[in-house]
Amino acid sequence: MNGAIPALGATDTSRAWFDRARRSLAGGISSPARLTSTGPHPYPLYLREGSGARVRDVDGNEYIDHLISYGCAVLGHASPLLAGALAPLLTTGTMFGTCTTEEVELAERIEAMVPCAELVRFANSGSEAVQGAVRAARGFTGRSLVLKFEGHYHGWSDTLAVSNRPTPEQAGPAAAPRSVPHSPGIPPGVVDDVVVCPWNDPDALRTVLAAHRGRLAAVICEPIVANNACTMPAPGCLELLRELCTAYGVPLIFDEVCTGFRTGPGGAQGLYQVVPDLAVFAKALGGGVPIAAFAGRRALMEPLAEGRVKHGGTYNASPLCATAALTTLRALADPATTGWMEEAGRRIMAAVRRAAHDRGVPCAVQGVGAMFQVVFTPDGAPTRNYRELLAADRGRYDVFRHELLRRGVHVNAYGAACWFVAAAVTEDEVAATCAAVDGAFAAL
Repeated sequence: MNGAIPALGATDTSRAWFDRARRSLAGGISSPARLTSTGPHPYPLYLREGSGARVRDVDGNEYIDHLISYGCAVLGHASPLLAGALAPLLTTGTMFGTCTTEEVELAERIEAMVPCAELVRFANSGSEAVQGAVRAARGFTGRSLVLKFEGHYHGWSDTLAVSNRPTPEQAGPAAAPRSVPHSPGIPPGVVDDVVVCPWNDPDALRTVLAAHRGRLAAVICEPIVANNACTMPAPGCLELLRELCTAYGVPLIFDEVCTGFRTGPGGAQGLYQVVPDLAVFAKALGGGVPIAAFAGRRALMEPLAEGRVKHGGTYNASPLCATAALTTLRALADPATTGWMEEAGRRIMAAVRRAAHDRGVPCAVQGVGAMFQVVFTPDGAPTRNYRELLAADRGRYDVFRHELLRRGVHVNAYGAACWFVAAAVTEDEVAATCAAVDGAFAAL
């Protein structure tokens, strides 16, 4: 998979596979995020193979990939490092359902890299790990209420699937948002246990914490809001959050499913030097295999260690997944690896800003180099919270994304999510992405 990236050709084979899939898969898909992968076409893109920062679909079209498995394939597709580490396990055993040495080494590696990690537990997905962290906090405090921030996404399971994407009519007052279930099927009692606060609003945060003094089991946030188009924390926001949680005796949880290890060896807590009590990891942790973790201060994790707070899982930290994660983290522990992702992403971000300026298109490019998003806000200013993201021109993002796809660059189909950069991306692929960006803005 070398050479120049061609313009997108026909995707008729993807169309045929989707027609077939709808006869056996609910909706023809395994996740709703996959439904609109080909821009305006009413069917998803079916990918066949990947290598490094490139992928190829079932019709033979090749793309530079800045979706990169929603950030999971952080070292690139078909990483030689991972292939070499995992191949022996196919003959010695991928899973035993028992303790293994790999999970111990992996926990030690996470403890060494993550500031808050005194003890670690493994799971299989970000949603599971969030559930584990929230249960740990509830078990430690003996309380039920959890404070989350409007628009922040913490998985699809009932525990925190509240006010992820409410409509303006559902959401209520901006300064005191309502708790809105993300989907039918979530019991009212679950919703009642979640308090919602606007992001980047110090006054609202102080008010809601004071109003629920002594009742909150935890406060949870995405420190960089990957699921709000990489909305960044305002200066001092995370520091204030830490200060107030300490003052009120409320455990602070960072959902680092997207930021973990990608934004640097210590994740967002290392980047901002703000240490939570618990943190959740997935995506980049496994390098492309399903593994997640939650980790935190010994006092909060000790009830798990003693078995008083229950957490389990047959597949947790299998040899296959633990080995993949250990191999990935060894690579990401090298500042040069995350440094290159940051530099490559910054170049692409700069190219978007230049193209937007040259074409007179209002546009914000927000995030960090390793993960960012292009947001067509009315005045070109970055978003500060979920309500501001609602005013972005998502139709223009859809056109932009499709124009990139036509030029051989594959990015997230959803303007409310973000782009990711692989460690395997090359100088030529960064340059080709920047050229495609310029062409896409010309088409806008």
